[in-house]
Amino acid sequence: MMNMRLWIFLAAGAAVLAAGFGAFMHYRIGLPGMINRMRDPILATQPVAWDQGPAAADTAAGDRQPNIIVILVDDLGINDISTFGGGVAGGLLQTPNIDALAARGAIFTNGYAGNATCAPSRAAIMTGRFATRFGFEFTPAPVPFHRLLGSFDFGPHPAVYHADRESDAIPLDEQGLPTSEITMAELLRDQGYRTLFFGKWHLGGAEEFQPQNQGFDEWLGFMPGAALFMDVDDPDVVNAVADFDPIDRFLWPNLNFAVRHNGSQRFHPDRYMTDYLADNAVAAIEANANRPFFMYFALNAPHTPLQALRSDYDALAEIEDERLRVYAAMIRAADRAVGEIVASLEEQGIADNTLIVFSSDNGGASYVGFPEINAPYRGWKATFFEGGIRVPMFVNWPARIAAGTIVEAPAAHVDIFATAANAAGAPIPQDRVMDGIDMLGLIDAADTAPPERDLFWRSDRYRVLMRDGWKLQISELPPRTWLFNLNDDPTEQVNLAAAEPDRLAVMTEALNAIDAVQAEPIWPSLVAPPVYIDRHILEPRSVDDEYVHWAN
Repeated sequence: MMNMRLWIFLAAGAAVLAAGFGAFMHYRIGLPGMINRMRDPILATQPVAWDQGPAAADTAAGDRQPNIIVILVDDLGINDISTFGGGVAGGLLQTPNIDALAARGAIFTNGYAGNATCAPSRAAIMTGRFATRFGFEFTPAPVPFHRLLGSFDFGPHPAVYHADRESDAIPLDEQGLPTSEITMAELLRDQGYRTLFFGKWHLGGAEEFQPQNQGFDEWLGFMPGAALFMDVDDPDVVNAVADFDPIDRFLWPNLNFAVRHNGSQRFHPDRYMTDYLADNAVAAIEANANRPFFMYFALNAPHTPLQALRSDYDALAEIEDERLRVYAAMIRAADRAVGEIVASLEEQGIADNTLIVFSSDNGGASYVGFPEINAPYRGWKATFFEGGIRVPMFVNWPARIAAGTIVEAPAAHVDIFATAANAAGAPIPQDRVMDGIDMLGLIDAADTAPPERDLFWRSDRYRVLMRDGWKLQISELPPRTWLFNLNDDPTEQVNLAAAEPDRLAVMTEALNAIDAVQAEPIWPSLVAPPVYIDRHILEPRSVDDEYVHWAN
């Protein structure tokens, strides 16, 4: 009896200690968010008003500069939309508004992100330059986040953490797009456009880096790389927590359901984030219908944390996996937002003379734990395999682009800047290297050979060059070289590095040459977790699986 009581006592004590340790760990992980909310309180919902343009246009809509809208979604796998015959859960989710936008314009079948993670891609879009040219090499994140990744068990290959570099880290808010860069908003504002931004910024939170100091006349959104879509205890939200993912563990206690308007103090939106941003974008279109405007509409869907509006969740009852159903519901809301923007343009009579570019900042992430989001391509977000950087790229301009246009020439995020400049009649900066080309020219020459150019990606010691349909990937951690002929092998199944020594030598020389003229990173990489090319986070991983260490 005594032994039984002792065991009960010890078991109870262990349970208390475990609960206490769990609470401590939760508190420690959420400490940055607690401090942030103390320093920067969040107000109740505030009214948002948009500057009203002319009551009537000076010229007919078709005779003035085109409106320009860039729609960017977040971490969307190329198979998450039904445009290419796919869709979440084997097509149980369809994306009719995104599909229609693509079908009414040009689909670039080989669209590429500026980077395999969020912020550098956004920097490339805003500047028309490889983000490594000006040191924006890594995604802004706080030191505690890096430490968490560095301590997480990723399977047979541990993360590499550089504690010695912490002294060289800079505050999160100062990890921003250098103001010496010329942004698309600055270029178009100088051309007479009203410039508007909505959603996820992720290009620096300090005032000097905020949208109002990077060319935007008005904006509504949030500075960090993620935000809550709704209060977690709202009766109209469905949350899907993924405890198996260290990023998810960090996001839930540290994120906020909050936005800023033109640099204001933070306040709560009054509805689900995706719908809130879309409704305000529609209001801004109505306010600016009689003057040329540029709108950068950057949704945070379907980036984690996974939160869906209950009505969207309920509409997808055929999807049995609850977490996948939440993810699909988030994409359903994003598709609705695209539809509302297009409908507003049509209601205002300006749809024909509006250039819309649609894309995702990178491919789908392995850490959400869904297998088919990037199908048929290998790799994930945080790798330079096709699954990490091949993204939807649609250009719609009814007055200029024929419906059903298909362009096979590679197009990249750096091309959006040049495309907008050409459409607006704005001069391309001549005082710096520009990496983008005009996609309208690619559309006009869709039946001819694409122009010769190299695309380049780098994240610390992981570098990639693409030329004429050949793609060279060189990783130093672990040491590995991949050479793929994407013309014949678009899903990167056959490594030709050993079989093509001459081509490998030429491409390596070209890769080294372009790498040599990139800038040093503005802030250091602190952590390099392993990302398994063919395994998502919930799949068993072995020491023999191909992987890269992704520096951030």
